[in-house]
Amino acid sequence: MTEIRIPAPAVVKGPDAETTTNAPEREVFLPVDARRRTPLRTLRERLRWPLGIYTTPVAILVVWEILARAGVVSKTYAPAPTSIVKSAVDLWQQGVLGPDLAISLQRAGIGLAIGLTVGVVTGVLGGLLRSGEYLFNGLVQVLNTIPLLAVLPLMIVWFGIDELTKVLLISFGAGVPMYLNLFAAIRGVDQRLIEMARTTGAGTWRLVTRVLVPGALPGFLVGLRFSLAYSVLGLVAAETVNADKGLGFLITQGQTYLQTNQVFVGLVIYSLLGLLADQFVRALERVLLRWRPSYEAS
Repeated sequence: MTEIRIPAPAVVKGPDAETTTNAPEREVFLPVDARRRTPLRTLRERLRWPLGIYTTPVAILVVWEILARAGVVSKTYAPAPTSIVKSAVDLWQQGVLGPDLAISLQRAGIGLAIGLTVGVVTGVLGGLLRSGEYLFNGLVQVLNTIPLLAVLPLMIVWFGIDELTKVLLISFGAGVPMYLNLFAAIRGVDQRLIEMARTTGAGTWRLVTRVLVPGALPGFLVGLRFSLAYSVLGLVAAETVNADKGLGFLITQGQTYLQTNQVFVGLVIYSLLGLLADQFVRALERVLLRWRPSYEAS
């Protein structure tokens, strides 16, 4: 939103009365699109941040490459980015990286689907119904304080070291933040909007679809961003312990045989998965929240 100060109109008391010209200004908030954008300003912004949110990561990679080639950073501890890319290509051509990546994506997809389903269902029930809040909220608040790595040994005891343990750990990481954000988003819908809808004769279904769903959508997308991020963290935790395939196993093998390039390949792929998840949510926000004017930093 853009704040624009508009002088209040002059107040005239009568034909012979003195005109008041020093009335206080009124503050009017306009959408971001109403802000004037000149070609010079657009060019200046592009020169300052030519790659947008990718400017800093790319700059770090360039500096890292220069320091590695100059010998300032030892390749034993941090090989050059080009060397990491070459290792990734070699692992792919050897038929190692492709299957491990496919297994990791499969685990993350199944676990994320289960976690989101449970988180959305319980979040909606907890947000809409008082009985749902009493049933789920206390349990989720307890689970929210338990780290993923602390849950992993218990899941191994319960379910062994098969795929089920890994999928459930990812589901645990994805479901809790979805419930918390969706519950808060539903309860945070403006009560005046609900009362206005009820006074116009809106039924329960119309109230949910026309007021609660649009009002809770921003919070749902925030929960989706956290769920995607925590699903990647759950994937890392699940695959680095008792795994015989996947990106975590690839990293563990690199650590065992002191292949630093291979370790960095797995780390880079994990980071790219997180970045792609964030971009996916950003795209959803641009499509689903086009109706909502938002603040644009100067």
